[in-house]
Amino acid sequence: MPPIKPTSSTPPEYVPLADRKEGARFYANGYRVRTGDVDQEMRVRLDGLARFLQDVANDNFDASDFTDTDPFWIVRRTVIDVLEPITWPADFHAERWCGALSTRWTDMRVRLTSVSETNRFNPEPRPNGRVETSGFWINVNDQGMPSRISDGSFEMLSSMTDEHRLRWRSMNPEQAPDPAELDLPDREHVLRITDFDPFRHLNNAAYLEAVEDELVDHTDLLDVPHRLVIEYLRPITPGTPITIRRKRIEGCLYLWMLIPGDDGPVVAATVSVSVIPA
Repeated sequence: MPPIKPTSSTPPEYVPLADRKEGARFYANGYRVRTGDVDQEMRVRLDGLARFLQDVANDNFDASDFTDTDPFWIVRRTVIDVLEPITWPADFHAERWCGALSTRWTDMRVRLTSVSETNRFNPEPRPNGRVETSGFWINVNDQGMPSRISDGSFEMLSSMTDEHRLRWRSMNPEQAPDPAELDLPDREHVLRITDFDPFRHLNNAAYLEAVEDELVDHTDLLDVPHRLVIEYLRPITPGTPITIRRKRIEGCLYLWMLIPGDDGPVVAATVSVSVIPA
């Protein structure tokens, strides 16, 4: 049975991320948690996890031939399953591999595991962290259009997985509900020039800073294993005002990031943060 098409009136269906193919190659590296990425509970925030994923992807790129053969990629979706929070202080280990692909896009899995430590600021022992993630990456040409993955890269990536017919299917509802139907009013989110990369794209971590602002009022979602799904629908450029529309349904918070369009607000990104069933 295919997954239920998501709507803003139903919680999202939870399907665990697939494990790595036995014996498949993968990229691995070690890192250190820094205080700039943690919240007041010493847990790595969602935007911090997004920065970790960017660092791992960049390091994986540098260790491969992608910079010569397939230099341009965009992220269409990121899934982050916080099974056990990564906390500070800690070292964490990253493993990255291809979980599925087609000729123009891939599902890149990243597993983050941490060894928790204590210090004078965080003296109580905590469980070791475990975060499973998935990113839908699209290979593009220098004009930003989807492009075939080079033969060499496809051969290397396809050896990591038996799923070679990856298709796109939204995990979040793309249509924002009418504000008259909601208990929570829309709110403005202010962007800063430091939120943008050298290509005038809003940094992936900056999207999740807006999500963290919302989760201040939904801490019950952070206190248990939870899944974040963010899907990027339209680019956000410097100077663009953002309006956040939000809706809470049982154990899920939906967010729609709205930007001005020719005929009114349009959705630039969709977000869901939901409880992972026990």
